[in-house]
Amino acid sequence: MNTWLVYLIVVVVTFFAMEFVAWATHKYIMHGPLWFLHYDHHNKQRGFFEKNDAFFLIFALPSWLCIMLGMMNQNYISVSVGAGIALYGITYAIVHEVFIHQRIKWLRKTDNLYFKAIRRAHKMHHKHLGKHDGESFGMIIINRKYIMQEKEAQRKNQLVG
Repeated sequence: MNTWLVYLIVVVVTFFAMEFVAWATHKYIMHGPLWFLHYDHHNKQRGFFEKNDAFFLIFALPSWLCIMLGMMNQNYISVSVGAGIALYGITYAIVHEVFIHQRIKWLRKTDNLYFKAIRRAHKMHHKHLGKHDGESFGMIIINRKYIMQEKEAQRKNQLVG
């Protein structure tokens, strides 16, 4: 197998593995001992920045270290892992901050079933203002029920319109 293909596979596997790392971190760390940083994300405060934005740095640090140390030691598997983490971080920023929360006013409207279901799942996550009793902690892998709810909403809209 070509070496570059191995590195590409590592990037892709790391990207998808990060969904599970992010889910577990969100559920058990952000809604646990680091709730004091995540609280303002569920209970909107004035201003553009949130304490919750510190998690960007927390997730960026291992990516940066894998890339930097991997490059310094010609360990390109490590670089690939760091790139996969970074790619997930970029995707997270676009999906969560831009698409879902509209912190930057792009990607406002969509008729895509999957994207609407992501918004619905995240809305259900945010209906819980406290750190307990949450649901839907993932970002790109969501419970099928949200897709089914969006399908039903689209079907009803077609009947009305």
